[in-house]
Amino acid sequence: MSILSALTGDDQIAALLSDAAQIDAMVRFEVALADASAEAGLIAAEAAAAVAGAAAGFEADWADLAEGMRRDGVVVPALVKQLRAHLPEEHRAALHQGATSQDAIDTALMLQLAKVIDVLEQRLAAVQSRLDALRDEHGARPLMAHTRMQAALPTTWSDKFRSWSEPLVRYQAALAAARRTLLVVQLGGPVGDRGSFAGRGDAIARLLSQKLDLGLASPWHATRDPVVAFGSLLALISGSLGKMGADIALLTQSEVAAVQIAGGGGSSAMAHKNNPVAAEVLVTLARYNGGLSGTLNQAMVHENERSGAAWTLEWLVLPQMAVTAGAGLRLALQLLGQLRFGTE
Repeated sequence: MSILSALTGDDQIAALLSDAAQIDAMVRFEVALADASAEAGLIAAEAAAAVAGAAAGFEADWADLAEGMRRDGVVVPALVKQLRAHLPEEHRAALHQGATSQDAIDTALMLQLAKVIDVLEQRLAAVQSRLDALRDEHGARPLMAHTRMQAALPTTWSDKFRSWSEPLVRYQAALAAARRTLLVVQLGGPVGDRGSFAGRGDAIARLLSQKLDLGLASPWHATRDPVVAFGSLLALISGSLGKMGADIALLTQSEVAAVQIAGGGGSSAMAHKNNPVAAEVLVTLARYNGGLSGTLNQAMVHENERSGAAWTLEWLVLPQMAVTAGAGLRLALQLLGQLRFGTE
C-alpha cells in the first residue's frame, strides 16, 4: 500500500477490482459459459465438466499473463491458453467456444462491480444513518447561513444536515437501479452478433445470466453508456461528499467555530493546529472524480464493433473512480463521527 493510498485510497474496493479478482471472475465466466453451452447443446456435457474441473484447481501463471497482456492488449488469450493446458486434448476446443475476449472481460467486470455496489450501498446507508443521528441530536441548534461566502440569515443545523443527506438518498436509489441496467452479461462473440454460437447464442446468454446471477442483455460491446453512467454516478457521490467536506472545513475555521473536529490533523510547526484533513480530502476526491468522469465519457466513442482504445481507457479510469468514491464514503463516515458541537 502506498503512503498516499492510506489517505485517499480504499483497500476493500481496490481488492474487489484487483488483478486477482478479475482473473477469478473470468474463470467463473468460462465455467458458466461451458455449463450454459452444454445445456444449450453446443458442447458436450463431459467437456463442461472437464472445464469446471480444470478451473477448480487453476493457479494462474502471472508472469505469462502479463506477457500476454503486453503482446495482445488483452489478458484473455493467455488465460484461455493456460486453462486449456489443464484440459484433456479432446475437450480443449470446448473452452471459450464461440466467445471473444470482450465477453469474458466485460462479464467479469460486472461480477466485480456487483460486489463494489454492495460496499457502496452499505457505506451510503451508514453515512445516512450517522447524519440522521446528528440531526436528531443537534438539528435544533442555531447556525448562521452563508451565501456567497458571506453571513446571510440564521438557520439551523437541521437544514445543513438535510443538504448533505438528501443527495445520498438519491444515490442509494440510483445504485439499486444500476443493478438492473448495468449488471448484465456480455455475450456477443467475435463481432457482437452471437453468430459464432451455431444459432444457440440467445439460449446460451439466457442460461449464462442465470448461472452468474446477472441480468440478460443483447451484446453491448460498443455501446458503453451503462458503464459511463455508472462512472458518472460515482462522480456524483464524490461530488456531494465534497460539498459536505467544504462546508465542514469552512465551519471549523477558527473565526467561525460553528463546529469542531475531534482528532483533526496536526502541524509540524504549529502545535495548536487542528486541521480538517478528512474534510479537505473529501473536496480533493470530489474534484478528482469529477475530472475522471470527463475522461471516462470519452470511452463512449467506440469505432465500429469494438475499440481497443476506448476499452483500454475504461480499464484505466473506472476502477480508480470506484476506489475514489469508496474512499470518500469511508472518510465521510469518519468525519461525521468526529464532529463536536457546542460544549461537547
